[in-house]
Amino acid sequence: MDKNFKIRKAIEPDAKAIAKVHVDSWRTTYANIVPDEYLINLSYENREQLWIKNISNDAVFVAENNEGQIIGFSSGGKERSGKYIEFEGELYAIYL
Repeated sequence: MDKNFKIRKAIEPDAKAIAKVHVDSWRTTYANIVPDEYLINLSYENREQLWIKNISNDAVFVAENNEGQIIGFSSGGKERSGKYIEFEGELYAIYL
């Protein structure tokens, strides 16, 4: 397996590939932890819409292999709880 990859800021057309990584990661990582019905009902299309929104609102970055295939992503932004005023930001998600 090629271990070279590139990290770059996500753009809206990346939303479909990010959604695939997101759903597939949930289905493999949370099998036997989260009910099967929930995992089966995860939708690439719904997650794609979520990531279109997130890309425009948050700091979203993708990892892509040498062929340009998105193999991971991360998102972050302002600290959301308001409990940690000493921190300006927060990592919301990271999936490979």
